[in-house]
Amino acid sequence: MTPASPQRAENEPPAEIDLNPVFVRPGEASQLPRFVMPERQMSPSTAYQIVHDEAMLDGNSRLNLATFVSTWMDDEAQRLYAETADKNMIDKDEYPATAEIEERCWRILADLWHVPDPGNTIGTSTIGSSEACMLGGLALKRLWQERRSAEGAPTGTPNLVMSAGVQVVWEKFCNYWDVEPRYVPVTLDRLVLDGHGLEQYVDENTIGVVAILGQTYTGLYDPVKQISEELDGIQQRTGLDIRIHVDGASGAMVAPFCQPELEWDFGVARVNSISTSGHKYGLVYPGVGWVVWRDREALPESLIFHVSYLGGDMPTLALNFSRPGAQVLLQYYQFLRLGREGYGLVQRNSLEVAQFLSSAIAGLGPFELISRGDTIPVFAWRLKPGHTRNWELYDLADRLRMRGWLVPAYPMPESITDLVVQRIVVRAGLSRDLAGQLLGVIEEEVAFLDSLDAPLPRAARGAGFAH
Repeated sequence: MTPASPQRAENEPPAEIDLNPVFVRPGEASQLPRFVMPERQMSPSTAYQIVHDEAMLDGNSRLNLATFVSTWMDDEAQRLYAETADKNMIDKDEYPATAEIEERCWRILADLWHVPDPGNTIGTSTIGSSEACMLGGLALKRLWQERRSAEGAPTGTPNLVMSAGVQVVWEKFCNYWDVEPRYVPVTLDRLVLDGHGLEQYVDENTIGVVAILGQTYTGLYDPVKQISEELDGIQQRTGLDIRIHVDGASGAMVAPFCQPELEWDFGVARVNSISTSGHKYGLVYPGVGWVVWRDREALPESLIFHVSYLGGDMPTLALNFSRPGAQVLLQYYQFLRLGREGYGLVQRNSLEVAQFLSSAIAGLGPFELISRGDTIPVFAWRLKPGHTRNWELYDLADRLRMRGWLVPAYPMPESITDLVVQRIVVRAGLSRDLAGQLLGVIEEEVAFLDSLDAPLPRAARGAGFAH
């Protein structure tokens, strides 16, 4: 007998799932409890159909222009995924071949990012770029602690300097690991961390500076070389030697192929570590991330755990223990499948689509671009001041959602939160043809909104954007 469900709130779903009699097998229940485990078994086909039908209510991932995460891979990749879904990345004794491929992948990235000495570097896969950022930040903190301890100085008040436009993972890092966050404000004149006024934020307790290669709000790059040069000047004046972690969640898999002249990676001497998302512009299904350090000295030995397999030594470092190995194999598949040539073609095509859309949207009367989609394939725009009092970008986002397109509107970071922007992320699944159809929908909805002779009703704004 199923336990009684608690009384549900007005908007909660019913406590039971009513099953379609077409796919229920004879003798199976026609109703199932929603919030407690059923008492009896059911056939795999019935269970599949229930989950399949529920998941069908999700949006169309190809039309989700809010997410950076890959939503398409080719048939061979999907077959490889199905064949390797049972592999556990942490179990290097059981899966030594997968462990070997993991090392190949981060060494490929180390080479891509111009590590000075390929034989004296270290890296790892992670669940995503958030874990990779955490590891990069922890290494900076531990290096700072060890240096301060050697000097006989206190180690209780570390701080980390970053743009107010960082991704929320850096807030989490500072919260979880007892580090004071020091946010450099963004303004309309300075939308990125460019080193200006950096001396006001760093001191002897600064563990490092975070530079973002592809800000989530706008897609813009923090100029890593410029930040490094400012830190060079600070060291000359104060003696403070402060290192940089590059949060390259998106840009670290775009810049090497599309902006090869840009100085941002280990070619900049102050860069201690670089993180990226394999499941963003690394073109792999979620979730996999990567972090690589300049050299072994950049990662304190105290953060490394040593696992022995087949008589060898495999250094491991991660916050998570068991995690999927399939995505690591998918990353290697993409490196082999695409190579530098293929990654360049894919990323340049996305950049071309982004700039096609941004130029067309800039040509529409109501909008001004905040970014153009010429760094990573991401751009944002705002409603021109004084254009209308009858609608705002949240209304356009709602209208586009009704047409199947997810194009978020959201406020900018602290100090310019009164500025609301709308953003498009172009990924490999958005073709020029689909982009043209989206543009037609935007034009239709803007024409509708501009035809209003009174303001749209205002409801409380839900959380429409989570970067």
